Amino acid sequence: MRAKISPVNGDDPDLDQSDTEAHPGLRCPQCDGEMTYQAAEQKMSCGHCGHSMAMPHSEGHRAIVEYDLEHGLAMARQRGYGIRGVRASLCQECGASVSFTENVTATNCDFCGSSQVLAQDENRNVLRPESLVPFRTARGTAENDFSNWLKSLWFRPSNLKHRARVTEMSGVYVPYWTFDATVDSNWTAQAGYYYYVTETYTEKDPQGNSLTKSRRVRKTRWKPAWGTRRDRYDDMLVCASRGLPEDLASKMTAFNTAALVSYDPSYLAGWKAEEYAIPLNDGWRQAVDQMESKQDQRCASDVPGDTKRYLNVTNRFYDETFKHILLPIWISSYRYKGKVYRFLVNGQTGEVTGKAPLSTVKIALLILSIAAIIAAIILATRNAE
Repeated sequence: MRAKISPVNGDDPDLDQSDTEAHPGLRCPQCDGEMTYQAAEQKMSCGHCGHSMAMPHSEGHRAIVEYDLEHGLAMARQRGYGIRGVRASLCQECGASVSFTENVTATNCDFCGSSQVLAQDENRNVLRPESLVPFRTARGTAENDFSNWLKSLWFRPSNLKHRARVTEMSGVYVPYWTFDATVDSNWTAQAGYYYYVTETYTEKDPQGNSLTKSRRVRKTRWKPAWGTRRDRYDDMLVCASRGLPEDLASKMTAFNTAALVSYDPSYLAGWKAEEYAIPLNDGWRQAVDQMESKQDQRCASDVPGDTKRYLNVTNRFYDETFKHILLPIWISSYRYKGKVYRFLVNGQTGEVTGKAPLSTVKIALLILSIAAIIAAIILATRNAE
């Protein structure tokens, strides 16, 4: 399934209102121009007259709801992002589907930068997000965060920060599933306890004489062990995008979900949003894998003794709930010596994750330094004997 980028601004009077509805907060109250969300100021701003205003709020208190996982697929929930549509294009390079406004005739892919895009119909059947984390890092700040990240890298070419040429940054709300669950774990294992015995052995000295020596030898005494534990997982994140590189998306985890706000289309004004490509059931399987991996680690730490073997863990899940949310990510790439390297900037925290070339010269110098230290230690040991 390909990634889908949904339209987030523009008006189409011919769009069926049953699929999505216009949002009044996206038009300027003074000139009726288009309002966009400004990340740095956390306000709506008009690109025509410059009028700005605070984010609109729905009447009454809107709680962020977590839904029972068992009934998740059968829920009758709002669909679409609540903003009238624009055209979409399919990237022939990476398979992502990107939207753009009606007055744009060509565009590059937000995910890989390719211009190999073809027009396609939009899919408006996406489940509407329950909540989102608004962009708090503006483009200029994100570019500065990337520059500082380059400077902090080890074993990279010394001229990287000067010669890296960054392509256009795209601010995209990326879809995630969050899962909550209580996990009861039963485990069995063999716990190992170290003990030491003294053994004697014979070796010959330089003159050929036999010498009897002794040494302490570590051994392990194995005993059966078992136990139980209960753990609660809150907001386990699973990226629902197929447009982001999996190895980079898996590292982009430093989001503070306590800052989630109820979904409002105004936050998407002037920004893009990807529709989820990983369905709920597949996301839940990924979450289960993550939780079970953590339970294995936690149960392993519960095994008494000095070491362990034959650990077996059985898990049972209770009170599973989920949310569909959007998280802010700046997506871009840079070119160094003709090769393209992709990177992401967390639109909430400024955290950067990405790829960078290695310096073979610096790595070779490190290996030589380590080899010289080892040789010096061996030589000192021989001289001491």
